[in-house]
Amino acid sequence: MPDSPRTRPQVPAADQTLRILSFLAHQRGPVAASTIATTLGIARSSVYHLLDALEAHGFVIHLPAERRWGLGTAAFELAGGFSRQQPLARLGRPLVAALADRAGESAHLAVMTGRDVLYIVEERAPRRPALVTDVGVRLPAHLTATGRAMLAVLPREQVRALYPDASAFADRTGRGPSGPSELREVLREVRARGFATEDGEVTLGLRSVGVAVRDHAGWPAAAIALTWPTDAERDAESLAALIRDAATELERRIGRT
Repeated sequence: MPDSPRTRPQVPAADQTLRILSFLAHQRGPVAASTIATTLGIARSSVYHLLDALEAHGFVIHLPAERRWGLGTAAFELAGGFSRQQPLARLGRPLVAALADRAGESAHLAVMTGRDVLYIVEERAPRRPALVTDVGVRLPAHLTATGRAMLAVLPREQVRALYPDASAFADRTGRGPSGPSELREVLREVRARGFATEDGEVTLGLRSVGVAVRDHAGWPAAAIALTWPTDAERDAESLAALIRDAATELERRIGRT
């Protein structure tokens, strides 16, 4: 809604910029500039100028074919910055520790940052091998169970913007999607199952299953995963059910419910 004279900010451009970012963060997908202008009561010309500035800094992306705007990778960096400052890690750590105890496998919590996942909590199970998912490590989202779980929740247009062509796909073990069409198929399977898996795509000999943690707007705030040796006979669906319990509780703690 438009600002009233009593609430009119002293720095209008800054106020309007933040309102645009907040509005986009609460949408399920990219929206037209006219929708932003009408909903927020900001002149359409101002909206276009502000969107151009935000695009230049990576906070929004423009989808020309659809004439719509969505959040860019820099906006995800802000979310990662929030997580690095501990609130999400503090809330998630006891849940991840309890999950590792229940499952008897190593568990971790990660957030999206651009096309990577950033690990913010790890709990290693006894007598299980060390993982590459130490706190502070980044890995390509499209190869990890946590990353796939979060990508599957994002609007498809957002995924296309993050992975426009084959050059966006890093490789670790020679496995995993190497182009947009392969990633679409992987994410389609994740949505159908309700959880994500990976098998040797991060580290040969290890498998993982992950579930997304959604915020109050339905966006992926994080993901929780379990990892175990490939030669251990574990049922991914049963492990996903354990993870889903932890993810649901973390959603409650961050205020989704």
